[in-house]
Amino acid sequence: MLESVGALTSSPWIYAVVTLSVLLDVFLPVLPSGVLVITAATTAAGSATAVGAEAAGTGHADLLALAACAAGASVLGDLVAYRLALRGGARLERAIARSRRLTRAQERLGMALSRGGGSLVVIARFAPAGRSVVSLGAGAAHRKVREFLPWSALAGVAWATYSVGLGYFGGQWLGATWLGTGVSLLALFAAGGLAAYVVKRPGPTTAAPAA
Repeated sequence: MLESVGALTSSPWIYAVVTLSVLLDVFLPVLPSGVLVITAATTAAGSATAVGAEAAGTGHADLLALAACAAGASVLGDLVAYRLALRGGARLERAIARSRRLTRAQERLGMALSRGGGSLVVIARFAPAGRSVVSLGAGAAHRKVREFLPWSALAGVAWATYSVGLGYFGGQWLGATWLGTGVSLLALFAAGGLAAYVVKRPGPTTAAPAA
């Protein structure tokens, strides 16, 4: 796998693959977009270290560009999901009402946004499927885009920076190896587990203010 990703990072296609993966995983959370970003960053950093500074800028994905693609695709995917849910009508509302998890997340998100604090949006970006729940929940609850979008942008930048940073330091310290990638992925999954705990934790029972 590392050899395949290493070959991919030597071409501009890595940016398109990362962008598409991150964009779509708001609808298909099973897509390993985080794994792809970290593996690409680990391979790029480890290979650049191995070949020296002269080749560091050639043949491998630029880490800043990789982070920018991941963050931009994250925000765009959130906005598309939000818009679709906003226009989803009664069918989507009924689907959310049947899920205790979605209902609770929607209520907590509405309260957080109405109070001017959207930290839940940022935290949920790291949780498995949390991005989907939050983006669809914000749209279904008819939250104003100006309440949701800035926090979505912050979440996308935070997630992309964290993921690429993990890959970079893993590649720098351990090289473009399975060990380097594995350690970075463990750190990503640990953050995801902590975020999932925070998102699932019961919130206040008071009703969310109207949009």
